[in-house]
This record gives sequence, C-alpha cells and structure tokens, in this order.
Amino acid sequence: MPSRRLMLASTAAALLAAPMLRAQSTLDAIAERAAGFDQLYAIALWADGEPALRRVLRGPAEGVTYNVKSVAKTWVASLLGAAIARGEVSGVDATIGEVAPRLVPSGADPAVAGITLGNLASMQAGLERTSGGNYGAWIASRNWVADALGREIVAEPGGRMLYSTGSTHVLGAVLAEATGLSLLAQMRERLGTPLGASIPSWVQDPQGRYLGGNQMGLTLDAMLRFGEMHRQDGVWNGQRVLPAEWIEAAMTPRTSSPWSGLGYGLGWFVGNEDGQRFALARGYGGQIIAVGPRMVMAITSNPNLPARSQGYFGDLLSLVGAGLRATA
Repeated sequence: MPSRRLMLASTAAALLAAPMLRAQSTLDAIAERAAGFDQLYAIALWADGEPALRRVLRGPAEGVTYNVKSVAKTWVASLLGAAIARGEVSGVDATIGEVAPRLVPSGADPAVAGITLGNLASMQAGLERTSGGNYGAWIASRNWVADALGREIVAEPGGRMLYSTGSTHVLGAVLAEATGLSLLAQMRERLGTPLGASIPSWVQDPQGRYLGGNQMGLTLDAMLRFGEMHRQDGVWNGQRVLPAEWIEAAMTPRTSSPWSGLGYGLGWFVGNEDGQRFALARGYGGQIIAVGPRMVMAITSNPNLPARSQGYFGDLLSLVGAGLRATA
C-alpha cells in the first residue's frame, strides 16, 4: 500500500498541477482565438519572464521587423526618462522654452513655450491635434515641428488628452536638442543596445529629424524585451535601462482616452482587469505591447487596417485580459 507520505506528496503535486493545467488551457484558448482574427499577424506571451506562448500566423516571417506604428510613442517617451536619468533634462516639468527655445516658431501662441515635456509625453499639450484627419496636411508641411507648435491651443496644457503624433514628434526633437543625439541614435544607444534589439532607421521630416511616434520597425522579441524591462521596473538581463521611479510615473494615469476610456500616463495606456493593473503601448492597426504584474504580451497586426476601440482593438484587449488571468 502507498505510504501516507507518498499520498500527501501526490496530493500536493496534483494541487500544484491543477492551476498550471488551467493556465495552459487558457493559453491554448488565447492562441486559438488569436488565429481567428484575420488582421492579426503574430502573438507572443512571457509569463514571469519565461516564454509561454508564441504564434506567427501570417504576415512577415519570424525575426523580421514589423512597422509598430504608434507603439513608437511609448519608446520615445521612455527616452525622456533616459534623458532625465542622465541629467540632460531636469524632469518632466521642464518646458519647451527652457530646453529647446529655438524650436518654438515666431508666430506661436506665447503659451507654447510653457508646455512641459511631460505634457508632450502624456498627450496633454493642449495644441490642435496633428493626428486623425489632420495627419496628411501635417506631414505635407515644410516643417513638422513648427507646424505642430504653431497650431492653436484648444485646451489647457496639462488638461484633457489630445492624441497627436505631432506632440511626440516635438518631444523627440526636444530630446535631440537636449542630448545632442538624433532620435535614432538615442533609440539605439539607450534602448536598443541594452535590450539586444536592432533599431533600423525610419522616416525623417524635412529637417532630417526622425519621426517621433510612428513608423518604427521592431521585431516581436524587441517588443517583448521592452515590455519585460518595464515589468522588471527598468531592468533587463541584470542591467538597469531606466529608473524604477520613471517606470512607475510612466504607468500612472495622468489623463484618459476619450475613445477607449483607458487611462494614459507617459506614453502608456493604463487599465485594470479583475484587480490587475496593466499598461499598453498601442499602434495603429493592432500593434500591442502589454505589461501586467506577471505577464508581457506582444501582438503585431496588419498595419494598413484600422483597429477601433469598439472593434478589433476591443478583441485584442480581450486577449490581454485572458493573458492576465492565465498568469495571475
């Protein structure tokens, strides 16, 4: 007959195995559901820093860079944290007029110089948007920074969220002035190198400044490593990449999206699922980096199709929620 000790050990093993089996079942369900979305290219999930799910369903082959669209905004905002850590910028309350006064066009509203770098990173600059229906005219302008800063102030800076690629582009230009490095050089040196991620060149404006907040290319692994570095409070592979206090500030809501209802911090959308806080980097078409307490998820999708909050993006949020529950 089996001993009492053996029976207890077997019972304990069964109790431990049950949650693991439930989690695996949930992960399998996530993969199956993801495969049903024609727009979705690839999905990967790490649990507690370990690979748990990876499916490349369609689109570019494994290891190829994807156009992650506005996920780039989150990476640009992170460079503000890197510049603050190096003493190149005094903090998020530093203003455009203090850090890069020559970028402010002569005809701009006097209040523009007082817009803070935190306002730019959190989409609270108050300037008329350059995204949506205004995007085409903005990128057709002769000077993208001057055009963005020369627009009318339509809300109090630091107030409601006005999602605008122009704000992140201005932030990138300000950081280039403050650091003496192009946005591409900062990306490669301060994020790409420590994360072991290749950062290819991307679109530049008429003045040669790299587009802040759109058209960057990243691999699925680069997205996962960036997310995991944030989950680990700024550390990747034993090396500090960003200050822990920056990570906390970046993932703390300062405003909220009028479309999705999610909070928005410094480059990150922020939400809550069954008591678990999560943060999202989000790009047009359904490009996602999701960070939870024990999970990081990366999703790439067709960059030429929309992902609206009440449509495909809502479907992706359900995958994120399932991933959070599977790793709780």
